[in-house]
Amino acid sequence: MSRLRIVVDHPSDWRPYYPSDDLVSADDFLALEETTDQDRSTHVINLCSGLDYLETGYYVSLLAQARGQRVQPDVETLNQLKRKVLIDLQLDGLNDMMADLDRRGALQGDRLDLRLFFGDTGNEALARLGRRLFSHLPCPIMEARFTRRHGDWRLARLKALSLRDIAPDEEDRFARALNGHSRQVWRTPAAKRRYRYDLAILVDPKEAMPPSNKSAIKQFIRAGRSMGIDVSLITRRDEGRLAEFDALFIRETTQLDHHTWRMARRAEHEGLVVIDDPQSILRCTNKVYLHALLRARGIPAPEGHLLNRSDLDRLDTLADTLAFPQVLKIPDGAFSRGVVKISSKAQLIEEARRLFEDSALLLLQEWMPTEYDWRIGILDGQVLFASRYYMARGHWQIYDHSGGRVRSGGFETMDPAQAPEKVIKTALKATRLISNGLYGVDLKQSGDRVVVIEVNDNPNLDVGVEDVVLGPELYRRIMAWFLDQMERKRQPRQVTGRQPPSS
Repeated sequence: MSRLRIVVDHPSDWRPYYPSDDLVSADDFLALEETTDQDRSTHVINLCSGLDYLETGYYVSLLAQARGQRVQPDVETLNQLKRKVLIDLQLDGLNDMMADLDRRGALQGDRLDLRLFFGDTGNEALARLGRRLFSHLPCPIMEARFTRRHGDWRLARLKALSLRDIAPDEEDRFARALNGHSRQVWRTPAAKRRYRYDLAILVDPKEAMPPSNKSAIKQFIRAGRSMGIDVSLITRRDEGRLAEFDALFIRETTQLDHHTWRMARRAEHEGLVVIDDPQSILRCTNKVYLHALLRARGIPAPEGHLLNRSDLDRLDTLADTLAFPQVLKIPDGAFSRGVVKISSKAQLIEEARRLFEDSALLLLQEWMPTEYDWRIGILDGQVLFASRYYMARGHWQIYDHSGGRVRSGGFETMDPAQAPEKVIKTALKATRLISNGLYGVDLKQSGDRVVVIEVNDNPNLDVGVEDVVLGPELYRRIMAWFLDQMERKRQPRQVTGRQPPSS
């Protein structure tokens, strides 16, 4: 489990707050010379003044990073806060949020000054704005100024502050924000000794079809804690807290240009063990990318064509060469959404024109009717489960979105040793193109022909479905993988050189 160090200029600066064993002065922190395995798992909150380049506070962040510790603010954030152009790049899109707040009457006058404590603004109407600022520039104490010019709100200044800058009437809010940001400040020593690592599971409580049902999430928590991993559930609002953890497990449907992708990148940057890692999200969530990757590496996939918006005028000619039905897909659909069965040339042109409104590229593939699709679950090159997902009754896909309610077909999970060898081998070949994470490979089998439909970077893991064969062991295996990866990160680097002769 991560240790916490709160670094202040002088211990007396902490006088208004409860005493904490996690407190250390800047001088004492900088004087530390040796780095242990435990130090490398430390999370440092730098509340010092002198955050300018090569000042004391700056060196606190610099040396923390050099020791392999996680620190807020890190040097990159401090450098960005000194350059307005970098702030603007990091906060691209903030103007739209300000315009929305203005429309809702949350902004008054022509100037807005905010004191942010771990993203907390002290104003519920501006809570989302504060979280946005902190998630992109995670500095514990910041001052932001917005101004209105010609009817538009713009960020005029964003400045890092220290503990000494907090006014007496702000001390309670700061203490609450710090407590909310890091539970570890107030944990008892017994609780700290209980767990060796902290793992966050990212979920969306409102997601209609999440990758894991509530019972499965409970199984992950139970399995992790039995191994010395403190498992916490987080949502997108907790992006600024990622540095508190040792690992991130995303159990929310992933997309590019989405907070799941952004949080995976930030977690990887912070040194966390991550599933789904950003590379896997990139390679799996876009069907166009995956189609090109499988074709380039010789992995069997349905015959298909990549369509560009500029191909609309030539679709009539292409359609004359096709055997219908075909399947037309948007690049980033999930759970059978954004997939259309095409039965004629006229329908191809009509549906392509509609889907091109949202995507510059589409994927057109042969239709392979089967009673079921295979789903092979793979973690780090090892098969976890083998399931058959049957098509929804009276429908050609597993999920039927045509009615008011989403319907799905049945399933059958079996021992992977009972699945066809060709299906297993093809699935393993496909995941080797991605990375060593957790994947669900969807395949179709027609006679001797086996093709990869897609590789899912966050496959469904539900109690009563994918765990039918392994039961709780499925969740233990995944948590054991996280544990192994976290321990590898803590191992000190091997020093090369001659070994002394044995006596």
